[in-house]
Amino acid sequence: MDFTIRAVRPEEYEDLGELTAGTYLNDGLLKYGAEDFYLEVLRDTARRAREAEVLVAEEADGRLIGGVTFATGGTPWADIAVAGEAEFRMLAVAPDARGRGVGEALVRACVERARALPGCARLVLSTDAKMVSAHRIYERLGFVRTPHRDWDPIPDHTLRTYALEF
Repeated sequence: MDFTIRAVRPEEYEDLGELTAGTYLNDGLLKYGAEDFYLEVLRDTARRAREAEVLVAEEADGRLIGGVTFATGGTPWADIAVAGEAEFRMLAVAPDARGRGVGEALVRACVERARALPGCARLVLSTDAKMVSAHRIYERLGFVRTPHRDWDPIPDHTLRTYALEF
């Protein structure tokens, strides 16, 4: 592995925010494109870092090539996780770093954090139907689809859910 997974640093908030927002926009994951309100949420790494845990993948030269937000159930960044669960969101990998295991390493880091939490029974996530390569990572790591938890954050935009039981 020619990159490191670690906590984001304050001086990296803007870069990670742009990487995350750009990934969602360029991958066609935002219903309203460049006008989507969610772009500002994706860019606001400082808020996520205050209210959750934000991890990054860093190249040997210091460049950020990915990131993810990890939250425990019932906290501001948990969309679907309830007490006894953890959740990760906003998984993003730079286009030129894809296919190198960056996304999988970020997910594995979230799995390790969730397993280490006292009383945490599962790790959950929401994903867009278009994120096929991410689905392969989740399934390879043992996550299973939980269609009874699928939900619509905005009208006519259903997110699929997965869970990994501990």
